[in-house]
Amino acid sequence: MLSVAFVLVLIAASFGGLLVWMNLAPGRLAPRWPFGASHAVLGAAGLVALLLALRGPPRGEAMGVGAFGRIAAWLLALALLMGLVLLSTRLRHRRLTSGPIGIHAMLAISGVVILAAYTLVG
Repeated sequence: MLSVAFVLVLIAASFGGLLVWMNLAPGRLAPRWPFGASHAVLGAAGLVALLLALRGPPRGEAMGVGAFGRIAAWLLALALLMGLVLLSTRLRHRRLTSGPIGIHAMLAISGVVILAAYTLVG
């Protein structure tokens, strides 16, 4: 289940990178809603899969990454909440600015990197 969570989060992160490129590049049109919805669904599914994987036996204690799964889950949950803030801004027909997108990306990328360490080292 942990590898499924990792793959889902990596795909969601790839979609997120494309969304940033489409949204913030000058002269580009804002992405269509199905693309953003796919990013959100994949990210949320990855978080749920991670939470389910964390219910299993402990892993990574010998390598010192035992708490990384919980840390990654918290960071990804905060990224999900920030994504909901971005969605509410977008639904009010306002253009997204780089500040909230940067916070969302920082939380998500940190979660992905820590999840990678937990998955690949542990």
